[in-house]
Amino acid sequence: MSIETVKLFFKEFGLDNNIKEFDVSSATVEEAAKALNVEEGRIAKTLSFKRKDGGCMIVVTTGDVKINNTKFKQAFSMKASLMPAAEVAEIVGHVIGGVCPFVIPEEIPIYLDESLKKYTTIFPACGSRNSAIELTWQELAKYAKTDKWVDVTVDK
Repeated sequence: MSIETVKLFFKEFGLDNNIKEFDVSSATVEEAAKALNVEEGRIAKTLSFKRKDGGCMIVVTTGDVKINNTKFKQAFSMKASLMPAAEVAEIVGHVIGGVCPFVIPEEIPIYLDESLKKYTTIFPACGSRNSAIELTWQELAKYAKTDKWVDVTVDK
């Protein structure tokens, strides 16, 4: 199970007990915000996109924004194209609704959107459709093992 690998990962940092598991779904931004009783913007949305070479890349944004195709194309020199849902679990290692930037194959680059910096803490999923962890955006960058920041979103 994907959440188990994320728990083991966070155990290294003494944070495994900070992972919240819900009796309800947190698979969508709306569901996660309701489960956590927070505004939708504080949900860290992890999106899987196809790369030009056929591989995958991850972009993490806040829950209150959407991808801007013009900005995306400027940043990555390609059109934004989400990975087919059927391929995400196999390639990324997490199911749709639980995709997170933790414990994914090293060859998948992870980008963090500037929108994350408008909140003190955000809640990314933890590998299942009913989990989350509260992190600062600095902690998110640390545990996602990335320093790649982009500006590819606009407010909904």
